[in-house]
Amino acid sequence: MLIGEYEHSLDAKGRLIMPAKLRTDIGDKFIVTKGLDGCLFAFSQNEWINFETKLKALPLSDKNARNFVRFFLSGATECEIDKQGRFLIPNNLRMAANLEKEAVIIGVGTRLEIWDKQIWEKCDEDISADEIAQNMTMLGI
Repeated sequence: MLIGEYEHSLDAKGRLIMPAKLRTDIGDKFIVTKGLDGCLFAFSQNEWINFETKLKALPLSDKNARNFVRFFLSGATECEIDKQGRFLIPNNLRMAANLEKEAVIIGVGTRLEIWDKQIWEKCDEDISADEIAQNMTMLGI
């Protein structure tokens, strides 16, 4: 399971270190794509297949479904961890997530989220434990 929060810097070429604790679960090759809330999503090969299967099942006749598929697939790219434990984030994805220098990788179970550090800190600050507690019942937790 992908869990935890890790801070690393992008190098001049746009490479980011994949934390050693996450490498086993994410794999040497994985998919990175645009995510929600201003971050990138990273999926292991198996989780990507599961996600892609759900995308393929969406109705082509539904405009919202087509936009959903376009959003996630248009920027998706396969990344590979090099011998130094780094992977390259393509420029279009760095721009989509406003990644410049400092990044945070967080594990959220079935995927990773890659955030610009300042954006993540703002998002994390806005998460209210009281609000989450109130919504747990609605979510069946």
